[in-house]
Amino acid sequence: MKSKLLITLVALLLGVGGSNLRVLIVTPTPEMHCESCENKIKSNMRFEKGVTKIETSLERQEVAITYNPSKNNVEGLRKAMKKIGYDTKVVSDTELKAKSKNGNKK
Repeated sequence: MKSKLLITLVALLLGVGGSNLRVLIVTPTPEMHCESCENKIKSNMRFEKGVTKIETSLERQEVAITYNPSKNNVEGLRKAMKKIGYDTKVVSDTELKAKSKNGNKK
């Protein structure tokens, strides 16, 4: 029994059998115009459930949020952005494919 529990725990930690991550890309309104805007988004969104990574681009006016879809969803993330003063338009919401340990063999 203990070994099954240990195997399950290790599998969860390694992401085996878990759901794939997704990347949500949104454009914020009002526009981000400085590093302070980027930091505001990053520092607040990192506390949202399921969020694993946040990237911002002033040039493209985009925020890329990597999240676990079993813990959060697009509407939840948009509501979180609204709480900090940004309306959002969804550019894309795509599955992040896990990298193969052996590389991409065809």
